[in-house]
Amino acid sequence: MKIAFVTETFYPSTNGVVTRLMQSIRWLVREGHEVLVIAPDQGVSEVEGAQVIGVPSLRFFLYPNLPLALPSRRVGKALHTFKPDLVHMVNPAVLGVAGIWYGRRYPLVASYHTHIPQYADFYKLPWLKPILWGYLRRLHNRADLNLCTSGAVQDELVSRKFSNVRLWQRGVDTELFGPRHRNEEMRRMLSGGEMDKRLLLYVGRLAAEKEIERLRDVLLASDRFRLAIVGDGPHRERLESHFAGTRTVFTGFLHGEQLAQAYASSDIFVFPSTTETLGLVLLEAMASGLAVVAAASPPSREQIREGATGFLYDPETPGSLVNAILALLDEELLRRMGDRARETALTQGWNEPSRQLLELYRTVTADPLGSRIPAVVRKSAKRAR
Repeated sequence: MKIAFVTETFYPSTNGVVTRLMQSIRWLVREGHEVLVIAPDQGVSEVEGAQVIGVPSLRFFLYPNLPLALPSRRVGKALHTFKPDLVHMVNPAVLGVAGIWYGRRYPLVASYHTHIPQYADFYKLPWLKPILWGYLRRLHNRADLNLCTSGAVQDELVSRKFSNVRLWQRGVDTELFGPRHRNEEMRRMLSGGEMDKRLLLYVGRLAAEKEIERLRDVLLASDRFRLAIVGDGPHRERLESHFAGTRTVFTGFLHGEQLAQAYASSDIFVFPSTTETLGLVLLEAMASGLAVVAAASPPSREQIREGATGFLYDPETPGSLVNAILALLDEELLRRMGDRARETALTQGWNEPSRQLLELYRTVTADPLGSRIPAVVRKSAKRAR
């Protein structure tokens, strides 16, 4: 099968969308499929055996480290030359407008990965939320099939009248992440040399909607903890100021073996965000054998078994986060939760989600438009294509 991805974000950018996309491409190419990626230009022409066509990009002021490409005729030219069997729009928003416009000539899949409307609250633009929801719904409803990465998000999209929404199973790299990557030098760096402290770890984009500021309360409540913040983003300078004078280390982005070492060399993974559609880093931490403390949200509830693989705290209840983390000063509880978390994550490698994706592609190519159009007009619609 010839598959074209049109994506708002791609390698070498670092985020959960790119991780999932890279794993899917790797699997598809290994299985003998031909893959094209159209993405904001970052100087990459080939990744994992897939051709990459860059669209000229600019920097968006809210996320200056994330390239943004505007709709371009280059998308149509690339698709016309490649002649895909199917086009997959990843997180359509800006470049995705061109992906939808030109991609509708082919069987078309779109996947929803980022709760952009929810971000409006954190940037003091709440009036934008209904506009953003309407805009995203119009884009997605031009696709033959819409995918999302958690049951909670599937329910929300259906309630907001997104059409033909299916759950795309979660996955994690069980070969890369694991306790065997524990490294004393990495722990020394992350802990600022205080190796005996309980080491808290956050991994992800540093942005306002992640609510990382909440973690300061833990450091003020007890001197038995250190915090390592792995990642980068538009909120970093403000966070460094917020955590000034506390036992906190900022590392910037880490990748590959270094990232695996950072997880495995820590004690507790902390995740205060409530705006995630999945939270891939939760699974990465669990695969590394870490107990997880996360804000209670529908996607985090799907991944964490309360009291077994971690704790879910109530972000609306003062002291809830601090109390959850203080409980993990108990060495036996910490070890038991970490072991169970890893057992859970090991059942969720990337092969099955990738295999499921291919089956969904085959369903769409066998019956583009699917059930979106009444059977009486479906034949004429196919002829028009």
